[in-house]
Amino acid sequence: MIATESLTMRYPRVTALDRLSLDITSGVTGLVGANGAGKSTLIKILLGLMPATEGRAEVLGLDVATQGGSIRERVGYMPEHDCLPPDVSATEFVVHMARMSGLPPTAARERTADTLRHVGLYEERYRPMGGYSTGMKQRVKLAQALVHDPRLVLLDEPTNGLDPVGRDEMLALIRRVHTDFGISVLVTSHLLGELERTCDHVVVIDGGRLLRSSSTEDFTQDTGSLAVEVTDTDACPDGTAALLAALTGAGLTARPAGRAADGSPASGRVLLVDVAGEETYDVVRDAVAGLGVGLVRMEQRRHRIAEVFRDEQPHEPHKGGAGHAA
Repeated sequence: MIATESLTMRYPRVTALDRLSLDITSGVTGLVGANGAGKSTLIKILLGLMPATEGRAEVLGLDVATQGGSIRERVGYMPEHDCLPPDVSATEFVVHMARMSGLPPTAARERTADTLRHVGLYEERYRPMGGYSTGMKQRVKLAQALVHDPRLVLLDEPTNGLDPVGRDEMLALIRRVHTDFGISVLVTSHLLGELERTCDHVVVIDGGRLLRSSSTEDFTQDTGSLAVEVTDTDACPDGTAALLAALTGAGLTARPAGRAADGSPASGRVLLVDVAGEETYDVVRDAVAGLGVGLVRMEQRRHRIAEVFRDEQPHEPHKGGAGHAA
């Protein structure tokens, strides 16, 4: 879907992309990096909207330097910033974008109705977009990226400005773009938990350089720890503390989890127990039974992408300077 080779973008005082080489296949791929990492710059180059300083890139087998127009016919793009005309309805706007992509009038209207229904805006499609909420505007931007049935969509920070419920709904829509319609997705975000739940593959960049590119499964591989959670009882009002003491007394290494399952700070009810061998499971089971508390879960813990990203951050500043590239 996307291939870059030593792609470089330099400004007078900032290196936005630094010899970036990628090979992105079909599916849902997350491009993650802090603000200024070079994500938006990369997307503009891939769309043929900005020439790179050095290197080369292809999208769907087309050269970004010479075939930008053909790329934009085949690719959908959802920009990060608000760019919708306030006095135009969603239907008018998406039909216009469909026509701009080459669809004839009848097909453009039919595709617009179907796409707005897919993103959940069918009932609101004739209202001026100036009265839309942030979430509704984001859905219109997604709809115009999908209306011409592209093979690939590039989504730049699609959850920007949304509340937690709105983010979850947008992420579900993005996942369905691929599972229901077979359209590949490249989605940028600086929120690592979003990509972990949504993407098949994750690319991490920092200061325009590639830190890591691998499947989400590889990022979140099993660790050598068990996550154990228990209930409290009248006889044992703090079951977690009691279990921690029991496991430590039995010779196991255990500690409170630093993060809850969704990436938020832990509630203090989850313990991480180092697995010394198969007997570790028996010791945990016997300790729980001996305390008379209820076992909520005992499962192999997995890395979170955020942990891997912290581990792989460069310790020295990049010589060229990351600046505010994206």
